[in-house]
Amino acid sequence: MKALAERPENRSLPAPPAGPALRGLDDSGVVAACLGGRAEAFRELVQRYQKRLLNFVYRTIGDRERAEDLVQEVFIRVHRHLHRFDQSKKFSTWIYTIASNLAKNELRNRSRNPLVLFQAMKKSWDADHRPLQFEDPHHRPDDLYRKRHLRELVEWAITQLPEHHREVFVLRELEGKSYEDIAQITDCNLGTVKSRLNRARNRFAQVIAPHLD
Repeated sequence: MKALAERPENRSLPAPPAGPALRGLDDSGVVAACLGGRAEAFRELVQRYQKRLLNFVYRTIGDRERAEDLVQEVFIRVHRHLHRFDQSKKFSTWIYTIASNLAKNELRNRSRNPLVLFQAMKKSWDADHRPLQFEDPHHRPDDLYRKRHLRELVEWAITQLPEHHREVFVLRELEGKSYEDIAQITDCNLGTVKSRLNRARNRFAQVIAPHLD
């Protein structure tokens, strides 16, 4: 991914990574430090969210290179508008909302129905909010191979979901977001979120079932 410092809007950002003191703060503390003039605090926010947002946007639009560009745009907008952020709210919800809106615009601009996940996941649906884990270093090599194959299959199956179903599915099953957070990110009420998620799960199971042993 292109470094943020390559963008004109971000040339003033310092190169050194955030220090241990910043890493020990929660998001609200880092945001406060950033607004208080500690420029390195913004780099800490980038380090915390860059990979997570890339995975989210990539799974939503199905184009990794374009996803990298959109995540760069997310951080540019955060840098420009952080002073407008309501610090009584969750920073993670705010930044995911920005990413979600950019991903939606990307799909809308393509003027096509996006197509993109997995049956083993059905066993844990509604059990908790933990995002799906594909690999465990304690598993044997053959187990890891199967998990990697399954991950690729899941990534493909996600592309088969309609855009609005895919978004809530990724946020819930891969990002581990709560229903309340998803409602804020997608600007939908809880009932709509649950309805879309249920339909997404059913469609996902139909798509992936023929490809499972």
